[in-house]
Amino acid sequence: MDTAFWSATKLIRALKAKKLGAVELLDLYAERIAKHDQAINALPVLDLEAARKRAKAFDRKGAKSGPLAGLPMTVKESFDLAGHPTTWGLAEYCNTPAAGNAAAVQRFLDAGANVFGKSNVPTLLADWETVNPVYGKTVNPWNHERTPGGSSGGAGAALAAGLTGLEAGSDIGGSIRNPAHFCGVYGHKSTYGVCSMAGHTLPGVVHPADISVIGPLARSAEDLELAFSIMAGPDTIDGAGWKLALPKPEKKTLRGWRVAVLESHPTAETDDTVRHSIRRLAQFLASKGAKVSEQALPDFDLGEAHRVFIQLLRGATSGRQTQEFFDRMVAAKAKLDPKDMGYYAQMVRANTQPHKDWLVASNRRHQMRLAWAEFFKDWDVLLCPNAATAAFPHSMPGERWERMISVNGKPQPVTTQMWWAGIAGMCYLPGTAAPIGLSPEGLPLSVQVVGPQYGDLTTIRFAQLVEREYYAFTPPPAYA
Repeated sequence: MDTAFWSATKLIRALKAKKLGAVELLDLYAERIAKHDQAINALPVLDLEAARKRAKAFDRKGAKSGPLAGLPMTVKESFDLAGHPTTWGLAEYCNTPAAGNAAAVQRFLDAGANVFGKSNVPTLLADWETVNPVYGKTVNPWNHERTPGGSSGGAGAALAAGLTGLEAGSDIGGSIRNPAHFCGVYGHKSTYGVCSMAGHTLPGVVHPADISVIGPLARSAEDLELAFSIMAGPDTIDGAGWKLALPKPEKKTLRGWRVAVLESHPTAETDDTVRHSIRRLAQFLASKGAKVSEQALPDFDLGEAHRVFIQLLRGATSGRQTQEFFDRMVAAKAKLDPKDMGYYAQMVRANTQPHKDWLVASNRRHQMRLAWAEFFKDWDVLLCPNAATAAFPHSMPGERWERMISVNGKPQPVTTQMWWAGIAGMCYLPGTAAPIGLSPEGLPLSVQVVGPQYGDLTTIRFAQLVEREYYAFTPPPAYA
């Protein structure tokens, strides 16, 4: 495999052994960006001149350059990177450069990463298509007519196309797991609160958002563990009072894992291409000595869980609304049929809900969280889809809640796919996206590995074993 597609851990080993130079590797990615990124538009923000100076310093320092050894990497545009604006795709923030680095960015820099740019996002990080009026549209390296996903769409596309060594993203409604799935790379949505969100906000915002987390994207599950170990932990203030001590998994093979499998659900039907890929994986796991069940589920209604998720999700993002948009939502709410439980009606109600209603929904969420804790006493992981289909065509008309995709030949609202994001996100659970094959159209397919709260190292370990024994990252043919 071309050096540009090596895993970050393999690149770091080569850098430490001086088989690769930091300048050499940065130049390789710069050349590939110049060749390929005009078509993909994954990395609209670059600072190669400053990065080259750092790379020269890394080459001089050698082994003293930190655990990442000068690895070139990029981060999602929504992270503060000193000297560059954090716009979230909004033009009004284009001339407001960040005064400092996000906590996660600084941790990567302190560990010896060479952060040389930022990856593209949808406006306000609010779509599974990556397009905004500031930086334009990002396409999928596997098929330019398809979306790379969102909101970490630029991150997924850049990794798949071999334009960067590692990425940092964020996830509230699948924004790490979905691009990983659509682009055929790995992604980890961390347990809520495990990774400091400091510096991953719109300018002036410091209040942490419910459900929202940050985490790594990479070309290997081994990279996820390395990057997560750097990102995880409290910020400076919280670090005065608590330290992170996550349980470490003991299993070193697939034998003995207790694996629950959920391929589809009546609330969010999954396309047969996705279902069959997960079923094949489940059969493989059973052949390797894992205990596999397609009936095991937590003790609550998963359909209800989706409704609670939408209420909490849209409540969490409502703070980003302009007053004009909020007023429109209030007016729309007055016209809703009380019996209407479609996504648009749920969104409008959640965008304008009284705090008491949010508290009721959050209490129900915590009841479900406790039920998940009971479930994971009997099962190590739950395997399920990251999305209902492979990457769908981008630039679909209308508002997000009006768009439709084809699932088993039938139209399904694109917003229904968020069901698979909420299954882990709402109750603070970790979820790791791992590629497991290609669709008949030649598009990536993946599995979501969900684990117990604070079971991040367990879901990542499981993904590592699947990577080692079943399926690993494959570059898109046009870029290999």
